[in-house]
Amino acid sequence: MKSIKQIIAVTVLNLRNIPQRLASSVVAVIGVAAVVLVFAAVLSMASGLERTMMATGSDDTAVIMRSGSTSELNSGLSNEQTLIVANAPGVLKDGDQAVISSELYVVTDVRKKSTNADANVPFRGVQPGAFDVRDNIRIADGRMFEPGKNEIVVGLAAQREFAGLETGATIRFGQNEWTIVGAFDAGGSVDESELWTDVRVLQAAYRRGNSFQSVRVKLESPESIETLRAALEADPRIDPDVLSERDYYSSQSEGLIQFIKLIGYPLTFLMAIGAIFGALNSMYSSVSVRGKEIATLRALGFGPMPVLISTLVESVILAAVGGIVGGLLAYLAFNGFQVSTLNGPSFSQVVFNFAVTPELLTQGFKAALIIGVVGGFFPAIRAARLPVAQALREL
Repeated sequence: MKSIKQIIAVTVLNLRNIPQRLASSVVAVIGVAAVVLVFAAVLSMASGLERTMMATGSDDTAVIMRSGSTSELNSGLSNEQTLIVANAPGVLKDGDQAVISSELYVVTDVRKKSTNADANVPFRGVQPGAFDVRDNIRIADGRMFEPGKNEIVVGLAAQREFAGLETGATIRFGQNEWTIVGAFDAGGSVDESELWTDVRVLQAAYRRGNSFQSVRVKLESPESIETLRAALEADPRIDPDVLSERDYYSSQSEGLIQFIKLIGYPLTFLMAIGAIFGALNSMYSSVSVRGKEIATLRALGFGPMPVLISTLVESVILAAVGGIVGGLLAYLAFNGFQVSTLNGPSFSQVVFNFAVTPELLTQGFKAALIIGVVGGFFPAIRAARLPVAQALREL
């Protein structure tokens, strides 16, 4: 009980004296805040991309492509094969009609508003069932395109990120002019990065004949995907890969997310080393300034352990303040910040928002506390071992 009271008394005394060494304390706080800020900023990109991809995926929707395709861009299906999919068991029916959308996926150039440079944007041809297969999509502005016309609806995220996609605008792709007649909301999913039109019009414009690249179907239930997969794999007329939409988009984003993390964690580690040195400098300065004070406390009967723990607590508190400041700055500056990046498998831009999640902030705060412990440990030992007689002679 006596030791606890001594620890509290010395810790309170240390914290009251922080204004006397304000410069070194501020340096330590800024160093830790910078670590947490960079950590949260870099990894919020990965968490935002992951959130966008997962928002697109549904377990009761299947994506069918040619076997071995890494994305829709290098897949190919004939019209006959799409009809085989439509009549396969496990596909949800609305009356006699399968809930299905056979689609064509191409990439076109559109200028980014932020850089005024051209970027690859997904241009998707869909069938009328596309809105039934994807039940999270609604027209937010204007109207739906009319079949057989050069009309486009664009995702809201694409409309915000790229130039010339306002409702009512006309845009030229190759030899064709297209009218943007509406914008759709897809709940923050990948679909919002795309432009949509009638698949038959897109086939003619890009000379794709009667071919498609993927088929999306609504399943009777998530478990029905196994029934569908078995039926299609047994049919010699089609050689398919059958994935749930969730699995498909997870595979599309996995490489990029891992790459971001591969950059983020080492960068944070290197900055953490610098912050530890900042904390060491601050705490050594604190011990040096308070040498006579510590010796007096020891002479009054305070043990070395309260001195050690109180010095360590001071370091951790300074680091915690830095962690809170860094996390708050990261949240205010980056949470919801919209960017677009190239998705490797599809060679097209994905628009998403940075997501500074509670998990990221918790990880950053834990890192700050570790920096405080490591940065305060050796100065704390020095304070506890400070020669009492020598320090008192200097009074």
